[in-house]
Amino acid sequence: MTIASRLSAARSVLGLGRAARSQPRVPLARVPESIAIIMDGNGRWARAHGLPTGAGHRAGARALKDVVRRAGDLGVRDLTVFSFSTENWRRPQDEVDDLMVLFSEMIDREVPELHAEGVRIRFIGRRTDLDAGLRARIDEAEGLTAGNSRLRLFIAMNYGGRQEILDAAAALAARGVAEPTEDEFRAALYDGDLRDPELVIRTSGEQRLSNFLLWQSAYSELYFSPAMWPDFGADDLEAAIADYASRERRFGGR
Repeated sequence: MTIASRLSAARSVLGLGRAARSQPRVPLARVPESIAIIMDGNGRWARAHGLPTGAGHRAGARALKDVVRRAGDLGVRDLTVFSFSTENWRRPQDEVDDLMVLFSEMIDREVPELHAEGVRIRFIGRRTDLDAGLRARIDEAEGLTAGNSRLRLFIAMNYGGRQEILDAAAALAARGVAEPTEDEFRAALYDGDLRDPELVIRTSGEQRLSNFLLWQSAYSELYFSPAMWPDFGADDLEAAIADYASRERRFGGR
């Protein structure tokens, strides 16, 4: 690896050299109200740049900040991101520990700025498996931003789509609801107010949902980007939305 490429990677991790905030490059004919993103490729990005895995996750955190800002500028109402799955606990313990520290750092560092920009933060997933300190930060972030309406940022933390469906079914059964309607079942999900994503984006070239929003994404348009998540920026988001805008959604019709 060249010195220039190592310097570029280091600047990404530190959040240096970011372009100034700009208006969207081109008018977008159809911006979806709800977008979901599977943020994949942090570890591979780190290995490709000769950096530890944790550096990839921190670079990915910087990428998320840029994408959230651009989504708000474009008029997206709901943005849901897959930050940690129920399967991610199987990763090496040092990586999991580093991620938990990073999540706490991100909440402490980024939530005040997101709050100032009118972003409402909500978390979906099984919180009981998280440590008390992180749960407290999650509660504080949701409480602080509860009155914001510019953009709702849903963070899927300790989340699995199948587990969400099982938990919803169990909650309905406990209430004696034997044959729920779709609306009743939706209300029993981790957050019944979450709009179904019109567009699901996955980075790093992988082409699968990986147990993400299985109920909500039944009719979502899928977009697969070859970029590793730390390299995915505002322009890549616009490209995904432009591709979405060129499609015709038929929901099973003709």
